[in-house]
Formats: sequence, structure tokens, C-alpha cells
Amino acid sequence: MGDPTGIGPEVILKAAMQRHHDGHGWLYVGDPDILTWSARQLNLELPDQAFAILPTRHRVNLGRLQLGQPDPDHAATIIESIEVACQLALSGEALAVTTAPIHKASLHAAGITMPGHTEYIAHLTHRAHPVMMLVGGDLRVVPATIHQSLASVAATLSPELLRQVINTLLTALQRDFAVTMPRIAVTGLNPHAGENGSFGREEIEIIQPVCQQLAQQLPPHTIDGPLSADSLFHASRRCHYDAIVCMYHDQALIPIKMLAFGAAVNVTLGLPIVRTSVDHGTAHDIAGRGQANPESLLQATRLASSIATNRQQSP
Repeated sequence: MGDPTGIGPEVILKAAMQRHHDGHGWLYVGDPDILTWSARQLNLELPDQAFAILPTRHRVNLGRLQLGQPDPDHAATIIESIEVACQLALSGEALAVTTAPIHKASLHAAGITMPGHTEYIAHLTHRAHPVMMLVGGDLRVVPATIHQSLASVAATLSPELLRQVINTLLTALQRDFAVTMPRIAVTGLNPHAGENGSFGREEIEIIQPVCQQLAQQLPPHTIDGPLSADSLFHASRRCHYDAIVCMYHDQALIPIKMLAFGAAVNVTLGLPIVRTSVDHGTAHDIAGRGQANPESLLQATRLASSIATNRQQSP
């Protein structure tokens, strides 16, 4: 369901009106009154039979609901919708979970201590080390470190973390994206990938040893790095790789959002369920104005369907 005060209900309604059926039905998990209320507020149609609805036990107080105004009072409904959807996927009753955006601050204000959507879903599915991938156009990027200060990234990077991220990505490319012989580029942390230690030693001490070790264990050309990020994302270079592992959040997300802003998809790797999400937040600044673009949600459901199909066909 996502946060009812943001653009989530709007993009759900618009996506339902624009979707092309791929053989998989949609199930909306959340407060159904939110859809009716939002459709009325935005002068949108509530599509007939576009999806089945599983109402949450908790409901949103429509009397205090204001678009663009996040409210901790809605936290119980939002959290229940996530929990129920994940349980359906874990039990096999649903093929995949696609999430609309949540507002972390309002959940934290309600006493929900998880840092965000991804971490909470990892907790619900009993996985300690989820990996975030963004997919857009012909580019797949994976940040090794995500929501933390830039000053803390170097201290967080370790051989163990990097190996775990790369191995999770390799499994996902083969199982979820049907890439039989993956090719992965690994960026450096520092400008020019450190230039032989001139601009930092993380490449020499952490990134290069991991790449060399994995290159010896895997088929030729599987791992390439550390590479300078400043030229890696050009079309003539990125076309040689199936995914790029980056060292920090913006190093990965700036290129993908330049290439596919509003149409990229967030995929959580390393889970026992398929989970995709939109690449944007709740956008409270435009909530209720009818300006929200549903393309990312449409792409997220299409990719979820594709990954679920690939997993079913995977040996």
C-alpha cells in the first residue's frame, strides 16, 4: 500500500488503468478505502477488476488523512500491509511483492525502528544481508554501501562485505535475470580508482584483492575492477557488463537516475521472495496534484513478474 499521504495511491490507480496484463494478477494489500478516497480526491477512475483487494485489519482514519502531510497515525496500516504481503510471498500464495513508497520519518515517529523498507522486509524474510539493485534502461547498479554518510563509507568497506555483495549479485543475475555468464564491473572508491595509491589505498587494500580472488575462482571475464567510475557509465563502456557494483549510494544512483529517472526499479537481492519497488519516494510536495507518473510502478511490476518467472524456470 505504501504511505497513503504520498503519491502511492495515485500511482497505484494510474498504473492499474495503464497496465498490460502479463498473465499474473495483481493483489492490493492495504486499506481499500484509501483507493476510493484518493480516486475521488484526484478525479481518477477506480478501475473495475484491475486487481483483487485484501483489506488490512488496521485502517486509516480518513477524517485526519491529508495528502502531502505524513502522519504517524497511519503506521499500523502501512506496516501490516508489508507484513501480510511478505507472508503471502513466503507461503507461495503470491509470486512477488511490489511496494509503493513509505515515509520513514513518520514510521520512526510511530516507534518503528527499522531503517527502511528493505531492512524491514529482510527482517520479515529472515535474511541478514539484503542487497539493493537499481535497474533502468540497459543499466543495473548495486551500491555496496547504501544509506550512510560519505565520511563513513571507507570505514564500512571490507573484503567480507564486498565479497558478499558480489556473490549475491552473481546468484541474482543467473537465477533472477537469466544471465548465464554474468559480467560484473566493480568501481573504485577514490578518483581514478585511487591511481595506484595516489588518492587513497582502499583499491589496493580492499577492492583489488577481492576482485583478483574472485577472478581466480570464477570463469574468465566475470569480474573486472576496480575501475574508475568517472568513465565507466558511458554507453560504450557499460555495454560490456551486466551489472556494476559501486562503492556508495550516489556513485550508483546518479547514473541510473540520469538514464532512467522515474522509470527505474529498485530490486532487493538475496531474499527468499521476489521484491521490487519504485525508484522514488512519497513525493509529498506533489501529492494530491495529479502529477505523479506511474511508470516506475509499472516497470516494477513487470520486472517482478519477469524475475518470478525466471525463478520458476531456474533449475
